[in-house]
Amino acid sequence: MIVVSLIITILYLLLIGSFVFGFDKIKLFILQDTAPKTKFSVIIPFRNEADNLPGLLKSIESLNYPKELFEVFLVDDASEDDSVEIIHKVLDTIPTTIGITRTYIKIIPNKRVTNSPKKDAITTAINYAKHEWIITTDADCVFPKYWLDSFDEFIQKNKAVCIVGPIILSQQNNFLGRFQLLDILSLQGATIGGFGIRQPFMCNGANLAYTKAVFNQVNGFDGNESIASGDDIFLLEKIAKKHPKKLHYLKCENSIVTTKPQPSWSELTSQRIRWAGKASAYNNWFGKFTGLVVLLMNSLVIVGLLLSIIGVLNFKIWCYVLIIKFNIDFFLIYKSASFFNQKETLLSFIPSFFIYLFFSVYIAFISFFLSYKWKGRTFNK
Repeated sequence: MIVVSLIITILYLLLIGSFVFGFDKIKLFILQDTAPKTKFSVIIPFRNEADNLPGLLKSIESLNYPKELFEVFLVDDASEDDSVEIIHKVLDTIPTTIGITRTYIKIIPNKRVTNSPKKDAITTAINYAKHEWIITTDADCVFPKYWLDSFDEFIQKNKAVCIVGPIILSQQNNFLGRFQLLDILSLQGATIGGFGIRQPFMCNGANLAYTKAVFNQVNGFDGNESIASGDDIFLLEKIAKKHPKKLHYLKCENSIVTTKPQPSWSELTSQRIRWAGKASAYNNWFGKFTGLVVLLMNSLVIVGLLLSIIGVLNFKIWCYVLIIKFNIDFFLIYKSASFFNQKETLLSFIPSFFIYLFFSVYIAFISFFLSYKWKGRTFNK
């Protein structure tokens, strides 16, 4: 048991340490006020998002980017609330003096052909898109003023076919919100770190850009249509294989998209089961290796505690393992929190650290057996 504990701990330390190292390898991208010229088609699938759409539309209207250089597709995935009516009402309030109300924001119905509504929605919109650069995001997001400017300037200065952007959760005044925020900070730290060591394995479809040409070249979402989620990860895997040098992370404060945390532990659990459900279909060896090492380390801390209580494992060894994991985790999250300007959330790190150990192992276990609900639909394993 001591040898196994030592091997797992060393692997975990090296893995997370590599993310810490890689995080700093991705340089901060700072806008230089370059004249905009890239044309974008922004795709936003939505289903039953009546509460979130006004904020989304307000942030779109507040974008600094020239309206003639981008279009927005709001893809209705069979909403059962008054989402569509709300969109029309909000659009009617947008000033029409520059003649853009009905031309740069379009509502289109989703065309379902697979088991993945979101992938269908994105594919549907791409078939309508006039522009070469596609940006996908979610209906519960809000965007900073210079969101599109940051992508445009990065494209002008770098050879890219796919760009992964940063996301963060809106701050909440409760522990559940801070717990999720710390988790996202760790995921973003690993994402950035992976790009830094040239092993990109993770991204988020709430802030993802790619060319229509590369989407068609890799045959879009072909090959994983049976998996409900994964419109981001599986596409990233395909593009990374075809164009590893043209795949980038946009580490820019002006490109951070803000989304909302899950409102309850049950909905958070359902979300994480959905995320875990696609892990078995990963083709990226580094992504599989990372998931396995993280799961083994979390399990080691839990099992090690039980074994030390019954005297099978020396309690000091368990303490050493715990201290190593605690410190390297904190180091990565601290770097991520600094970039996202979320250092105050670190005050909840200690309780979140211990809860997450049990939560992550629990999710990994039940994801093999349970179905999950997503946007009012039930998806089976």
